[in-house]
Amino acid sequence: MDNFQRNLEKYAELVIRIGVNLNKGQDLLVEAPIETLELTRLIVQKAYEAGANYVHVHWQDDVVSRSKFDYADDASMDYYPLWYTSMLEKFVENGGALLNIKVPNPNLFDGIDAGLISRVSKATSTARAKYQHYVRTGEFSWCLIKAPTEAWASIVYADLPEEERVPAMWDAIFHINRVYEEDPIAAWRKHLDTLKATRKVLNARNYKALRYRATGTDLRVELPEGHIWLGGDKGNARGIRYVANMPTEEVFTLPNRTGVSGTVASTMPLNVNGALVDRFSFTFEAGKVVDFQAEVGYEHLARLLDMDEGARYLGEVALVPFDSPISNLKRIFYNTGIDENASCHLALGSCYPINLKEGTTLSNEELKARGGNHSLIHVDFMIGSAELEIDGELADGTVEPLFREGNWALSFE
Repeated sequence: MDNFQRNLEKYAELVIRIGVNLNKGQDLLVEAPIETLELTRLIVQKAYEAGANYVHVHWQDDVVSRSKFDYADDASMDYYPLWYTSMLEKFVENGGALLNIKVPNPNLFDGIDAGLISRVSKATSTARAKYQHYVRTGEFSWCLIKAPTEAWASIVYADLPEEERVPAMWDAIFHINRVYEEDPIAAWRKHLDTLKATRKVLNARNYKALRYRATGTDLRVELPEGHIWLGGDKGNARGIRYVANMPTEEVFTLPNRTGVSGTVASTMPLNVNGALVDRFSFTFEAGKVVDFQAEVGYEHLARLLDMDEGARYLGEVALVPFDSPISNLKRIFYNTGIDENASCHLALGSCYPINLKEGTTLSNEELKARGGNHSLIHVDFMIGSAELEIDGELADGTVEPLFREGNWALSFE
């Protein structure tokens, strides 16, 4: 067995044992691009070795996804099959786990009208609302992982010869997921312990607000009473620990829906439903985006903000040190699941009710009354940099350094 094959098997075992933490007798749904056939087969093998009851693979393909926009009737842009959402809901209710090899192509929908993309996105989000509620409340174990496709690798490693791009992407994925460690599972457990210690300190500090400063950014974000910092692994409704995103370097909580004011500028491009948005900024008043700019993808960003009433409010605030394994690669991946773990970020749209004490028991209106936001969307955007400064404001009004020059100013020992 060559080194690549050995690392691929280590990766497959890692995402089964640490990512979804599959338990004996569980069903597993794997969503995978057809280009990831070799990894997907290994994942299925490792799942059955771990005692899976049944593994179902849902194959995905960029050409198929694009075909809808190129050839389908206009009316189909507003359609999403309810039979598929019913299947997802039943799958969750039956105690299944989801592993999604999520590799969006930021150039996939080049030339497609932003209005059509928005309509398809809204139809999808509306139909899958109950399922997404299960996701955001931690009802079941789910994990998003990454694997190279030629289209994605050719964007990220455009500076390399074509034949070197996919291998370079594999090298990056193995590196940021600690696959090169002698014992990746032990390395991940140590990493999760570090994130646990970080969130423990932040929860003890119980900040009233965070204040951000950087070029183009002067923002104050209030945190609601009863907010909870999470990060690393979490427990689902059945008590099974899982890691929702691999890699992960963040700790995160929810902002007070109406307590955000000031301006914030992005520091990385954003892939919005297969379209690129870059060099953008938002101005907030009483929590709401009242103005925005974008040098690239303005129309796509406008459509996103008009998705529903909650799309113009924040649902997440996440902290990631600039000196981190992904950021130190000095490479933009055009994939939110990776880029958000190289940078402090915020998210437009729905919050995670698990970030609020007793939040999973609340209706949408009750959640809103407690300071949480509800929306069809949840879109992270990156704001971290080597110059970012963040202060934490305590309940008594005391202000203390939280980030300086992009990194932690607090001690977690």
